[in-house]
Amino acid sequence: MYLNKQIKKISAILTASLIFAGSNALLVSKVNAAECNTDMDCESSWLSLTDEQRVTVFDFAEDYKGFMDKARSELTFVTEAIKIARANGFKELKDNSPMTPGAKYYDNNRDRAVSIIVIGNEDFEQGLHVIASHIDSPRLELKNIPLYAKGEFALFQTNYHGGIKKHQWTNVPLALIGRVDKKDGTTVQINIGMNDGDPIFMIPEVSPHTDRGYGNKPVSALITAEEMDPIVAHIPGQEGDVSDQVEKYLKSTYGITRGDLVSAELLLVPAMKSRDMGFDRGLIAAYGQDDRLASYTNVRALMDIGTPTKTAIAHLVDNEEVGNVNNTGAKSQYFSNLIARLIEAKNGDDYRETQLRRTLSNSRMISIDVNPGINPMRPNAWEQTNGPRLGYGVNLKLYGRGFNANSEYIAYIRNILDENDIPWQTATYKVGTAGGGTIGGEFSRQDMNVIDFGVPVLSIHTPYAVSAKIDVYNLYRACNSFFNK
Repeated sequence: MYLNKQIKKISAILTASLIFAGSNALLVSKVNAAECNTDMDCESSWLSLTDEQRVTVFDFAEDYKGFMDKARSELTFVTEAIKIARANGFKELKDNSPMTPGAKYYDNNRDRAVSIIVIGNEDFEQGLHVIASHIDSPRLELKNIPLYAKGEFALFQTNYHGGIKKHQWTNVPLALIGRVDKKDGTTVQINIGMNDGDPIFMIPEVSPHTDRGYGNKPVSALITAEEMDPIVAHIPGQEGDVSDQVEKYLKSTYGITRGDLVSAELLLVPAMKSRDMGFDRGLIAAYGQDDRLASYTNVRALMDIGTPTKTAIAHLVDNEEVGNVNNTGAKSQYFSNLIARLIEAKNGDDYRETQLRRTLSNSRMISIDVNPGINPMRPNAWEQTNGPRLGYGVNLKLYGRGFNANSEYIAYIRNILDENDIPWQTATYKVGTAGGGTIGGEFSRQDMNVIDFGVPVLSIHTPYAVSAKIDVYNLYRACNSFFNK
């Protein structure tokens, strides 16, 4: 029986007539994507595409890659998202902004989080449709007194943001991006390493010729957090050490001193640009796909709706990778304050606290976030029946142990996906062996209906993660369908 199934699978693949032609491989096979949802013998959602749909998927991926190369941090994501919103007719939300159906607004939360809003036909108290995602990614951060000299090199002291395997960040070209806020109220933007011709920075690894004893350490002990300091300069000056030369450079080029670095938010992120992966170009390798993949599809989906029945909000937050903290993270009161502002702008002096509570209670939210997909190098890390596979569509995250959405809300989401022929699968970690979190729990605490889903990605939390173009596009379609419901 098993052999017959395998022969049928091979036959189906051959029948699909995959002809490599750069980015324009032809796929002839047609499969109803919705029928594959819970059938472990289903086919990849690539096989359901027409030639025209395939072109659309690849075009969407090009836009996504271009955005990812600009949005390397939460600061730059907010900047780029607002550019997209403005280009599509969205205006900055004011306290007296008209709450007329079809009105489009954005609200910038301290340059590090943003909400984008389309006012719907129904009253707010009948509930909103919100898709929430986070825009921070694992990276290195400069300590506030970072610059020092060692062994005739200048280095930066760093900390890390989010869960990382430290050895993966050595020998990787790094870009320095962020902002420096000076005492006089001015802000200096820094972006070094992403443009052609820019220098890059790097944490040098020990060579195999000199690692006797060192190479016998377990992977987790190869480099400590305090050793993750990149080289930033080498040429000495006539006076002082190499770090003094860096200080002179910063002063002459940017007008900043060592003291100004105390009030700076400077990040070291991989300098590699987003690239197609594989002969067929079906995969995307890029830094920051956890979770700017979900956030980009969220923004794009909202741009492409008309006037919705329920007010639609793309809510993008910071600091998920470190516990949803600070006033730009999901634990802050920003979101409920934003909804209160919308209600007050519509109701004026008739605003009541119960209107806010009723609005939140009747609202539906999707918390989208990527998660590890089945890796061909270690497939047994997943329980296969509920393991998400690249190319098989959106995955509903069903953790169990009280963390699932209510079954009626899961059914509501299933219906949206099936009505729009969006392929989906389930994702549940092997019991007791893995885990992770999203921002969803912070909003269920506010009495909202919340479900977690996303798409599978390989090598998340590394400098270069891998997604499937078809999954990125289907997540966009899922978000768009939810906003339009």
